[in-house]
Amino acid sequence: MGLKERRKARGYSQESFAVAVGVDRTTVGRWERGETEPQPPLRPRLAELLGLDLAGLGALLSPQAVTQEAEGHLDDLTSDSGDDMIRRDFLRILAVAGALPALPADGVLDEAADFRAMNEHLWQVYQLARSKRGVYPIVRDQLAALTDELKDGRDTTGLCMAAGDLFQLAGELAFDQNRYTDAAASYTLAASASREARHFDLWACALTRHAYVSLYERQWADAAGVLTAAERVARRGDSHLATRHWVAAVQAQAFAGMGNLDACERSLDEAERVLDLTADSVNGGWLRFDSSRLAEERGARYVELGRLDLAETALLGALQQAELGRGQSYRRRGAVLADLAIVGAKRRDLDEVAVYAREAMDLARRSGSGYVARKLRTLRVELRPVASDVRAAELDAELAELAA
Repeated sequence: MGLKERRKARGYSQESFAVAVGVDRTTVGRWERGETEPQPPLRPRLAELLGLDLAGLGALLSPQAVTQEAEGHLDDLTSDSGDDMIRRDFLRILAVAGALPALPADGVLDEAADFRAMNEHLWQVYQLARSKRGVYPIVRDQLAALTDELKDGRDTTGLCMAAGDLFQLAGELAFDQNRYTDAAASYTLAASASREARHFDLWACALTRHAYVSLYERQWADAAGVLTAAERVARRGDSHLATRHWVAAVQAQAFAGMGNLDACERSLDEAERVLDLTADSVNGGWLRFDSSRLAEERGARYVELGRLDLAETALLGALQQAELGRGQSYRRRGAVLADLAIVGAKRRDLDEVAVYAREAMDLARRSGSGYVARKLRTLRVELRPVASDVRAAELDAELAELAA
C-alpha cells in the first residue's frame, strides 16, 4: 500500500489531507507520485494522520530504499552528485581517522596548520555567500585533501582538529538544505574527531549542532539529552570562549519546545553572560555565538512559548541592532522577519503578516536558505484559522510556491 492508498483508507481526500498537514494539495500530489518526500518536520503530523509510527511512515514513503537497505545495497553512496560525494568522503575519513590514534607520531606537521587556516577561510566564504549551496564544491575538495593527508600524516591531534572543524561546516551546508541525515552524519564525525583531538570547545560545538537536527524534528527531549552532554563537555573547555553560552542559548530552544518557561528563561540568562566576555571569545568559524544574536534568540523562544509581546519587543530589537551596524546575514534577518510574521499571524493582523512575510520570502529566495523556508512553513500553519480571508489565501499561495 502506498501513500495514496493509505490516505484514502483513512478517509481523506487529497485536499482535506493537505489542509490537515498544512501544505498545498499539489505538494501531496508530488509525494504520492514519488517526485518528492515530506521534510522531517512534517513527518510526525503525517504519521499521526495515517495511523503510523515514523518508521512505518518511512517505509510507506520509500519502500524501495527500505528494501535496498535490507538487502545491503549501497547504490545511493555511489552516485556522482555533489552531496553524495561529500557523504562518501565523510565515511572514508571516519574509517581512516578511527585508525590514526593508534599510530605513532613523528612530530608536528605544517599541513595541519594549513588545513585549519583554510577552514577558517571557508567559514568566511560560507558566511558571506548568499546561496550556501555554492560552497559545496570547495568543501568537497577540502575534504578530499584532508582524506589524503590523514592517510599519510602523523600529527593526529592537529589533523583531527582540522577534521572536527571541517565536518561542522559540511554539516551546516547540509542542514541549510534540509538534508538532515547528512547533517547528522557530519556532526557525528565532527564530535568524534574533536574528541580524539581532546579539543573540548570544538567537541561541544559539534554536539550542539547535532542537537539542532532533533530540534527541527521537534524531538525536544532528544535534543535536551545531546545538549546536556554538550554542556558537560563545554565546562572542560576554555572559559574565555563563548561555547557554554551558545550551548545555553540552544538549550533554551529545547525548553521552549517543551513549554518550560522557567527553564527557558534560566538558559537565556546564562546565554546573556556572553556579554561579560571579550571580543576574542569567538573565532568566526565553528564558534560564532556573540551578543549580536541575543535579541533574536530570545525573541524566537518567546514566539514558541506564545509570549507575543515579549517576542515582538526582542525581535524588533534584533532588527534595530542590525540597522545600527551590528550586522545580520540574509539567513538570520530572514528568520527574524519570519518570526515577526508568525507573531502577526497569531494576532490575526494580516497587514503586519504580509509586510514581514514577503520580505522574509524575498531573503529566502535570494539566499536559498532552507532555514528561513522552515520558519515560513510554520507561518502557513498559523494562517489556517484565517484561510478564508483573501489576503491570507494570497499569502499562503506565495508561501506554497516558495516551498515548492
